[in-house]
Amino acid sequence: MNRKPLFPFLEDFSPKHMKGVKKKRFLHKAEVIRNLYAFGPASNADICRRLKISMPTSLSIMNELLESGLVEKMGRGISSGGRKPALFGLRSDSFFSLGIDAARFKTRMAIFNNSNEKVSETISFSSDITKSEEFVNEAYLHAAELVEKASIDTTKLICVGLIMPGLIDSLKGTNYTHLNFGKRTTCEVLEEKFNRPVFLENDAKAMAHAELRFGKARGKKNVLVVFMEWGLGLGIITEGKIYRGSLGLAGELSHIPAVDNKIYCQCGKQGCLETIASGAAISRMAMEGISSGKRSVLAEYHKKIDGHIETGKVVDAANKGDLFAISILSDIGMNLGKGLAGLMQLFNPELVILSGNVCEAKQYITTPVQQALNTYCMPQIRERTDISISELGDDQGMLGAVSMAMEYFFNRPFLLNQFSLKKPVDYQKH
Repeated sequence: MNRKPLFPFLEDFSPKHMKGVKKKRFLHKAEVIRNLYAFGPASNADICRRLKISMPTSLSIMNELLESGLVEKMGRGISSGGRKPALFGLRSDSFFSLGIDAARFKTRMAIFNNSNEKVSETISFSSDITKSEEFVNEAYLHAAELVEKASIDTTKLICVGLIMPGLIDSLKGTNYTHLNFGKRTTCEVLEEKFNRPVFLENDAKAMAHAELRFGKARGKKNVLVVFMEWGLGLGIITEGKIYRGSLGLAGELSHIPAVDNKIYCQCGKQGCLETIASGAAISRMAMEGISSGKRSVLAEYHKKIDGHIETGKVVDAANKGDLFAISILSDIGMNLGKGLAGLMQLFNPELVILSGNVCEAKQYITTPVQQALNTYCMPQIRERTDISISELGDDQGMLGAVSMAMEYFFNRPFLLNQFSLKKPVDYQKH
């Protein structure tokens, strides 16, 4: 059975038939919601300034959104004189989104409301993003479990935000590295499965967006966000916006030629920065060292698993004082710092944020990074650039996924409308 659209202003919208004033008003409503979501409660004067609309238009739109139940009054703002203006914001249960953070070997997902609060538990499961069909089916089944346990109205679950490594064109909705389905884009396959619009983005860009909206980059203009887990990603913030490049593929720090070491990178080339400054490099160096007889607490772990040493185990060993693990992170930090020196001289950022599980090593990674910067970066730039570790924690990726998805779709509300008349998502395990 068809249902009414989630948002009242979507009810009569048809891109083919809506024109002129009616279409303009519709788009203004969507933009008001996007602004309230992205930047929080605002006064009518704030909305007028941001959207460049008149006060009567803003008041009229806000009254309609108040009547629909999407918006509510949230106290009063600051005044330079006279009466303080009323603030309006989105109700925290107006809509929800599913955030999926798919890494090379593990995927995490949770449901967030439009106040960016997690309203479900976080599900974490082993995954293989190189197996396209298998990953999509597995992600759907875990989403079914998550939604089943969450106490939300699934008709208000408006979109899915998925982030993952790889060469991703978010506007086309496709990943050229993983989840490749031939003539069909990645998002087309996922949207058919989930019956919701899906926004796909590179993990490093999503991490940068999370920092821009909720973290240490908030209010700043020029920031580099380095994401180091299995690979090595870069999110670039210029003039307060995520920089994407002409094809949306900017930030491939991993695959910059860095050394003639004859080690193959996952991209197929040899000597990429990823081969000497990434989680994969940490794991490889740990296994090579243990195999050659290095003394370390990692030796016992290596015997138990008979192979791959997880990056987190090396970080844990370093934090417990293991000298071999510390030496690995020192080498990795020096290599990363050398790469950062080049980036800082290209982009001249005010801040560099390090994120990812490798950063849990704290001083064992930041100290060698700083040493390398002291050696390779021009002092005029180095001395005016702060180096910091992200404080957003494990949810950074999912926060980036859901916030980018919501902002994207409210900037293109006709995409939401394509799903608005369909029945609520039937998240049944099958």
